[in-house]
Amino acid sequence: MGTHGGSSLVRGGAIAAAAALAGCAGPLSTLDPAGPAAERVATLWWIMLAGATLILVGVCLLAVIPFLQARRGSAVSSRPPGDGVWLWGGGLAFPFVTLLALLVYAFAIDPIDDAARTGEAPVRVQALARQWTWTFTHEDAPEGPLTLEGRLHVPAGRPVEVAIASADVIHSFWVPRLAGKRDAIPGRVNTITILAEEPGTYGAVCAEYCGVGHAGMTFEVVAHAPTAYADALARLAEQDAREARR
Repeated sequence: MGTHGGSSLVRGGAIAAAAALAGCAGPLSTLDPAGPAAERVATLWWIMLAGATLILVGVCLLAVIPFLQARRGSAVSSRPPGDGVWLWGGGLAFPFVTLLALLVYAFAIDPIDDAARTGEAPVRVQALARQWTWTFTHEDAPEGPLTLEGRLHVPAGRPVEVAIASADVIHSFWVPRLAGKRDAIPGRVNTITILAEEPGTYGAVCAEYCGVGHAGMTFEVVAHAPTAYADALARLAEQDAREARR
């Protein structure tokens, strides 16, 4: 292969790598965590990717070795090793050790949202899912419980315990940059603790197919600076009261 062909491969690889890395960011990316629970999810993903990459490289090398031997004129034996190293070592011991290590690590960090529990009393919010929208009741609003649709307001840097329920079918509460998923099941209340480290707006979705409107069942988590959180809820309550009087 000439210099031109080699440089083309390098450029192609660089473009592919840039495109792959671009997919690691975005409002719904688990690989761009903004909270401690999501950080655990991202770490587990990177560990699994590294392990899978090593396994893939090893398998590819084993597949290429016979071709390299044949190209050099060496005899390629079709007989399996007499000691069964590939069967017992590669076929049983290696996957058992690898999967066991991943299983132990996954259990060690579970439940993942424990990372969001700092010991500080959490803000409590009720989330109700129904086809195809989310409503959130902020119990600690200054003027009393405040119910909002499609947007969850939280203080940055403080744990928020979300009690999740469903009014119809199974849904799933998921804020990828803040935490893992938690199902909303009719007749049952599940809880999840989230924590946004910085103020900002974080995309969220229903992660369980729930009917024809599932794709549009999105919401936002708005994290306010701790000192501005109560004022934000007060403004929203006032705005809600004005709209109710119309």
